[in-house]
Amino acid sequence: MAKHSKKSTNLWSTPAAQVLRATDDTRVEEIDFSLTPGFDGTKADAQELLAERGQVLSALQEKLYANGRSGDLRSILLVLQGMDTAGKGGMVRHVIGLVDPQGVDLASFGVPTKEEREHHYLWRIRNELPGGGKIGVFDRSHYEDVLVVAVHDLVPRQVWEPRFDEINAFEKELVDEGTLVVKVALFVSPEEQRTRLQERLDRPDKYWKYNPGDVTERGFLPQYRLAYQRILDRTNTDYAPWHVIPADRKWYSRLAVTELLIDALERLDLDWPAADFDVEVEKQRLANS
Repeated sequence: MAKHSKKSTNLWSTPAAQVLRATDDTRVEEIDFSLTPGFDGTKADAQELLAERGQVLSALQEKLYANGRSGDLRSILLVLQGMDTAGKGGMVRHVIGLVDPQGVDLASFGVPTKEEREHHYLWRIRNELPGGGKIGVFDRSHYEDVLVVAVHDLVPRQVWEPRFDEINAFEKELVDEGTLVVKVALFVSPEEQRTRLQERLDRPDKYWKYNPGDVTERGFLPQYRLAYQRILDRTNTDYAPWHVIPADRKWYSRLAVTELLIDALERLDLDWPAADFDVEVEKQRLANS
């Protein structure tokens, strides 16, 4: 099993999986978006450490993938939720980009298509679940169906209210079948969100990332805070807990998610799969070929 390096142990006063885990006392309205909970280093420290821990993550992910190729059905599902500009896309590039893409199943959930609307809301989610040996990444997820729909009254409350229990049952099913669920809620301050949106307007190479609807959504920030609080209150379970990450400092949030994935992979306690052939015989055959 991979171990924390001395350097990472020194810089993390409290492990990310512990300090970021939501509790019954977690309040969205009290989040300080600029903090770096549990991490005592600087931006430069974090960037150096991300490269170091990325190697650990990559080695563990390779072991997971190798076991999957040998028939192991276990997997990891990383659920990324957050407002626009919270850093979900960057997380995929800078954290998931550290591992072998062969071992990653990535899905992004936007507005449901016509076909998706004709099915139960979890139908499209089930279609994108990671296979054995994979790290699945959801850029947005089934939680959109208790977030956006509630904020914008897209369906009546009596429709979305029961979904909390359905989601808990769904995630329990995943865990029981061998998928370790890592749920991350990224929270960015209104001021930092404005700065990031402004950058998209100021730079032609970022126009493609700008959506006029993102400014419209800023008018619903209080409603989104309430909706996220409901999620934390109703779906923060022992088998699929939430991790709340202040995301104004991208370097911190990326390092934190890297640590959460390393923690999850270490908990699987993986070893290299045994050969399903006679090693000595194959060595002799190769030597004679």
